[in-house]
Amino acid sequence: MNNLTIDLSSVDLTDEQFFKLCVNNRDYRFERNSQGDLIIMSPTGGETGNRNADICYQLQAWNREKQLGKVFDSSTGYKLPSGSNRSPDASWIPLEKWDNLSTQEKQKFLPLSPDFLIELLSPTDNLIDTQNKMKEYLENGTKLGWLINRKTRQVEVYRINQKVEILVNPHNVSGENILEEFNLDMESIW
Repeated sequence: MNNLTIDLSSVDLTDEQFFKLCVNNRDYRFERNSQGDLIIMSPTGGETGNRNADICYQLQAWNREKQLGKVFDSSTGYKLPSGSNRSPDASWIPLEKWDNLSTQEKQKFLPLSPDFLIELLSPTDNLIDTQNKMKEYLENGTKLGWLINRKTRQVEVYRINQKVEILVNPHNVSGENILEEFNLDMESIW
C-alpha cells in the first residue's frame, strides 16, 4: 500500500481531535502536512522495521553514554511550528528542550521540531515527498537530518542554510557538531 493523502480543507480537525484519531487507530500511521491534509502511511515491512530498530538502537546507545538529550522512535509525533504533524523514523532533542516542555506537552505530540532526525526511505515512500518533508523539518528548526535510501545506498544530509550533501555508500555518517562523536554504522543499515 502506498501512502494516501486526504484533503481535509473542509474539515476543521483540531490538534486534540487529530491526537485522538491517532490514539484510537494505533494500527495506522498518520501525519498532517501544513495545509492540514491527512496522510495515511502504510506500516513498514520487516526489512525496513529491522533497519529502523538498528538506527534507534545506535542513536540510543550514543545518547545513553553522552546523556545529552532524548531519543525518539517512529511512533513519536511532532507538532511543527508550520502546523504539520510529522513522525520521523528516529529523532533527538537536547535535554534543555525536553526539560522546557510541560508534563502535558511530553505526553502528546511534541510541540517543536527535533534538532536531529533520520528518515529511512521504505519501498512505499515517495522520494520527492520525503525530500520535501526533510526540507520542511529544516524550515521548522531541525539542524541536521539524514534521508537514508537503501536502494541507491545513498544518504542525503540536510543542514540549515546549506545545499543537500549526498553521501554515496558511506561506511558511517557523522552527527557532526549536533551529535558530537555519534557515527551511524551503515553496514547494518544497508
